[in-house]
Amino acid sequence: MTTRTPLMAGNWKMNLDWKQGLALVEELGEQLKEVDTSLVETVVLPPFVDLRTVQVAVDAGKLPIAYGAQDLSAHESGAYTGEVSGSMLKALGCTYVAVGHSERRQYHGEDEQVTGAKVKAAFAAGLIPILCVGEPLEERQAGRHVEHTLAQLEGGIDGLNAEQAKQIVIAYEPVWAIGTGEVATPEDAQEVCSAIRGALRSLHGDEVADAVRVLYGGSVKSSNVAELMTKQDVDGALVGGASLKAEEFAKIVGYQG
Repeated sequence: MTTRTPLMAGNWKMNLDWKQGLALVEELGEQLKEVDTSLVETVVLPPFVDLRTVQVAVDAGKLPIAYGAQDLSAHESGAYTGEVSGSMLKALGCTYVAVGHSERRQYHGEDEQVTGAKVKAAFAAGLIPILCVGEPLEERQAGRHVEHTLAQLEGGIDGLNAEQAKQIVIAYEPVWAIGTGEVATPEDAQEVCSAIRGALRSLHGDEVADAVRVLYGGSVKSSNVAELMTKQDVDGALVGGASLKAEEFAKIVGYQG
């Protein structure tokens, strides 16, 4: 019997200015009044420029919402124009930070060395990384989807101690299902999420493997989340477009009801 608390994280990507972000998080807070938020953790990942606004709204409204950033620098401080450090995010009350999202890998050339450094930077700042892994369509079609995903996982967590590994969140996002309307079947999601947990078990043992939350991401909606969540190794979702609509995201969070 798992004791893992499901986690639903909304990745706003490069959407919503601070005023729009404020409206969304306040409306989400209202919608979540209809949800038993003790059963599931709700997280939003706004753009950097919205984080202070989200912090104020969450604190003022005592909203049952945790928040974090979509990326961070591998560096603590210094001459890195345009980058944002983990300590800056922590000072804004962030709990989480996404690392290695497929869009960072695709458009910014981030490889396992970079994602591994960012995971360590997140832990150094007291943040919980949400490490994103997943295969493009050609790897899926070639039957190498598990191998590809586990290579990203192992690169991202290389050098972590057991206590750090136990805290990390892994988000499995098949690249071909992100923003396409395509969604992996629950069986597809379970296959890879189970393989991820198996790799964690081999690397760090049962205690870590049984504690880590493994999310599925890729065109998650209120209409498909409940079926995905029936799978033993799916512990939540990393939600893109559907998280930009408060009512829809609240339905995803409240998938049990």
